[in-house]
Amino acid sequence: MTALERLAASVLLPGFSSASAPDWLLDWLDRGLAGVCLFGQNVVDPAQLRRLTDELHARRAGVLVASDEEGGTVTRMESATGSSWPGHGTLGALDDPRTTYDVARGLGAAARAAGIDVVAAPVVDVASEPDNPVIGVRSFGADPALVARHGAQFVEGLQAAGVAACAKHFPGHGATRTDSHVALPVIEVDEATWRRRDLPPFTAAVGAGTRCVMTAHVVLTALDAVPATMSAPVLRLLREELDYDGVIVSDALDMRAISHGVGRAEGAVRALEAGVDLLCIGNPDFPDPYDDEAAVEEVVAAVVAAVAGGRLTRERLEEASGRVAALGAWAAQQAGRPRTPQPADLGVSAARCALQVRGEVGVRDDAVVLVPRTAVGFAAGRRESALVAELTARRPSWPVVADADATRARGVAADGRRVVVVVDGRLDAEAVDTVRAVLDERPDSVVVYGGPAGASDPGDHTVHTHGGGRATARAAADLILEETR
Repeated sequence: MTALERLAASVLLPGFSSASAPDWLLDWLDRGLAGVCLFGQNVVDPAQLRRLTDELHARRAGVLVASDEEGGTVTRMESATGSSWPGHGTLGALDDPRTTYDVARGLGAAARAAGIDVVAAPVVDVASEPDNPVIGVRSFGADPALVARHGAQFVEGLQAAGVAACAKHFPGHGATRTDSHVALPVIEVDEATWRRRDLPPFTAAVGAGTRCVMTAHVVLTALDAVPATMSAPVLRLLREELDYDGVIVSDALDMRAISHGVGRAEGAVRALEAGVDLLCIGNPDFPDPYDDEAAVEEVVAAVVAAVAGGRLTRERLEEASGRVAALGAWAAQQAGRPRTPQPADLGVSAARCALQVRGEVGVRDDAVVLVPRTAVGFAAGRRESALVAELTARRPSWPVVADADATRARGVAADGRRVVVVVDGRLDAEAVDTVRAVLDERPDSVVVYGGPAGASDPGDHTVHTHGGGRATARAAADLILEETR
């Protein structure tokens, strides 16, 4: 292996497909690979996860293990159930900065105990577009000042627990109607609006000392005509105007905004040229499966060719590698520090305080759980509703009707039992029709909304959780089933 190949590997953060470290990955770590990004397929249980991260760290000092741990539905450590910690939307609805700090510190302590070095959170996008298919309750809310204060607290809480925070997605993904997992979003807004609305939370996160900032695969036309991940003007603004000197991490290069455009390898080269330091390759299992080892080889080869051909300077690559190495050294120092975990019930109690209730929502008799058909949430990955799992675990006799449309929902509601409707995702037009079909037959049905609260959300008996995951599910189930724990 050449020195240049090793240098190229030192700025890569790939995913992999198995629950144990494959030989090819261990070999690449020996050859200088920066680290790995974990996804749901890599985690079976806490003991297995810790064995895996110990094995990865043992290959070389400074190996980075990163994971999406936002709380709510976006988690890899607890991919099967949803997080034990409430998501950002729940924390923003509660609007208690101290609770946000405590939750982030608790989540960070759990990540540190699992051997995770970098947590890809907080999401400091401002949820200014109600029809945004990818951000929604992953954001603290629609008010820039609210997002800024909670984002800063989340950064401080995570890093107090010894894991690096990664504020995302610069320069803001909250105003899009396109999910960058699917296609390339374009934000056509004047620079003054962007500065007033989307920039303050990133300024606050940088001010709080976030060690990483993740880019967005979005075109912000006021600043450049190319995606921010590959935009030198956008990333220069982050460096120079916000005075940010930490690690700039790309969002996953396998997302279709990049992979179906310029391609993973070309996207990697352009991102490095623009000023990205650490290249997240992405998830080789979802939503578009590919060969994990081949993806690393492809990107390394492209970066080496770009330097050899004079397109990418070695100095830029060395600069990026140096920042990544410094982050790895910091993370290694944190691993041995004593931790003070937060109370185990903190996540549930925070979620409970944030519940917004209209009407009588207690269900004492037999009921049926109905889940309207909703779009796939690519950021969360595939999983069943944590609230449905919680309700049926406590009430095994309650049947579940999943993926229901309006016609099926009307038939279920006409059967006579009270209906608990669980709307986990964004309330799109089809989901509204399904909820209304239930309410036409059974106006006393309880509707649980997991997305952003809206004045037009149908129903006289509603619970707004402002997010999902296990903590929120437990809080909502306690309320609906009139139980205390």
